[in-house]
Amino acid sequence: MAKPDKSPSAAPKPGGAPKGGAPGKGKPQGAGKPQGAGKTAPAEKVAPTRAKSMGTVPPRLRVRFRTVVVPALMKERGYTNAHQVPRLEKIVLNAGVGEAKDNAKVLDFALADLQVITGQRPVVTKAKKSIAAFKVRTGMPIGVKVTLRGARMYEFLDRLVNVALPRVRDFKGVSPKSFDGRGNYALGLKEQVIFPEIVYDKIDKIRGMDVVMCTTAESDDEAKALLTHLGMPFRE
Repeated sequence: MAKPDKSPSAAPKPGGAPKGGAPGKGKPQGAGKPQGAGKTAPAEKVAPTRAKSMGTVPPRLRVRFRTVVVPALMKERGYTNAHQVPRLEKIVLNAGVGEAKDNAKVLDFALADLQVITGQRPVVTKAKKSIAAFKVRTGMPIGVKVTLRGARMYEFLDRLVNVALPRVRDFKGVSPKSFDGRGNYALGLKEQVIFPEIVYDKIDKIRGMDVVMCTTAESDDEAKALLTHLGMPFRE
């Protein structure tokens, strides 16, 4: 009786693997797995959203603007449409830190102060050109600024008018002559400690700042009427 041929030319079993662990030709490698199972789907890009308040309660100054200020201005100024009423667009806080060119740590203190006051991280402003008399070179950090919009803008203005300004020594009101002719108002503060968020023991020095309120008003009279209804205490 003839023995079966065991030569290497004998065909292997379908789907089987030869001795030695090499994958067989009958079944392709990775078969049986759903297509794209090993790949992760790319994360969808989310568009940046405008900064919102931390709580669910809307800022009370914005509620007051919509319910009280808008009808009052329409009656006072003779507007026929609510969209004609000027409104706040943004508030910009700027603090110059000229000594940062000699001591970089001063910039960190200024950043921390503005972040505590506004609840938003400031950006560092850099010199646009070199000035030899002040030992300033192009690109050197010389200040910090932060731009507030939306809910944080109204919350900051509420705290500024009702809490911070009354704490200024010998306060008799803000100047009504600080408008720029285009409906924007600039206010200078000499001390950052008027804000209750600042802890006096944790600051390095008394530092002032500029507060610019940008409105959609077309004239200074309209902007002054808007800020007056929002509670800004103008000097008589």
